[in-house]
Amino acid sequence: MTKTHAEEAPHPSVIPASTAGTEIHHRILRSIKHLYGNSLGTADGEIGTVKDLYLDDQKWAIRYVVADTGSWLPGRLVLISPHAFGDFHAEESDSLLVSLTRQQIENSPAIETHKPVSRQFEEEYYRYYGWPTYWAGSGMWGMGGFPMVPPPPLVPPQVENGDADVASSDDPHLRSTQALSGYHIETPEGAIGHVSDFLIDPKSWAIRHLVVETGHWFSGKEIVISPEQIERISFEESKVFVNVSKQTIENAPGYEVSALGVA
Repeated sequence: MTKTHAEEAPHPSVIPASTAGTEIHHRILRSIKHLYGNSLGTADGEIGTVKDLYLDDQKWAIRYVVADTGSWLPGRLVLISPHAFGDFHAEESDSLLVSLTRQQIENSPAIETHKPVSRQFEEEYYRYYGWPTYWAGSGMWGMGGFPMVPPPPLVPPQVENGDADVASSDDPHLRSTQALSGYHIETPEGAIGHVSDFLIDPKSWAIRHLVVETGHWFSGKEIVISPEQIERISFEESKVFVNVSKQTIENAPGYEVSALGVA
């Protein structure tokens, strides 16, 4: 399987690939679509493959990689937080290395695949691994901008009583990237295509762009839209509503994701 990179531009509404190399940030982005099916390994063996990723549609960041454990733990899916990967920018193989042991993963809290991931589950999950929660603070990852693993605390963190209702409720902001792929993009003037991919910053795991395939609307070219241009998502209608005009999209050059290793 060939994975892809693209270079980040500073958040305009619609960005062509041809301009990406001239932007000042020059940060390589990763295509989520090309992570599906990649093998996941630990220091003591393989654990499965990437089945899906869950994004937070409030902060627009990947919160979990969903791993299909295959024959190792038959019938079980496990969640792996970006805390266990860190910056996977330099990885160029079809295998992603997880900084956990197989036993840690096997003993981790089990998810119910037919139910949404609840905050109660997340509290248990983060306590199990000893990672700082991403919802405790104003940053992308709580108190910071990256999923870093701090040294063990001297005093175990306590859950405030006022957070009890939040902890016990389902979190409606975690969305499957597989499920969102194919959602139609609605501009103020009407539909212009559908979501075909997501581009993420490999250091912060923030989603920088949605890749939109315009299909028959504009000769099938692909463009990218910033999450900042998204007004709302309708899960009932399977649509993403944006404030980008059709004219802007029609005038934008086509977008392509470069092959891995190509400058």
